[in-house]
Amino acid sequence: MKDDLVSQIAAKAVVVNKDGKILILREAATYADGTNTGKYHMPGGRLEKGETYWEGLAREVMEETGLKADPLYPLHIDEWRPVIRGVPHHIIAVFTLCKLQGSGKVKVSSEHDEALWIDPRRYKEYALLPAELKAVEAYITRAL
Repeated sequence: MKDDLVSQIAAKAVVVNKDGKILILREAATYADGTNTGKYHMPGGRLEKGETYWEGLAREVMEETGLKADPLYPLHIDEWRPVIRGVPHHIIAVFTLCKLQGSGKVKVSSEHDEALWIDPRRYKEYALLPAELKAVEAYITRAL
């Protein structure tokens, strides 16, 4: 293991609305830590120091979408190794199934330029990141 490698945990939300659609967000070119511009992913991000998983999940969903969602259960765990601002990272992500509270009107953050509610069975039509692909497949297998 390298001394300069940063290990982090990410909380990711598979948010489902009353129509059974899931929320995906497209990463904007303006996102400072962006490594996947133009790709779709689920709301979520890295936990802050001292933050619980559940606090981080709620914070990330609110920051990225303006939505509140009730966590139900973990669906998928994945990991990736991006280089962010020249620093190698190892990110382990827990994807949690969440039930939407409220209307589902999304206010995207500056990190994103589009939000879509999609039929999970049509997920291959979107440029989803590999971990998100696996999370949707886990959702289809376990929840549909």
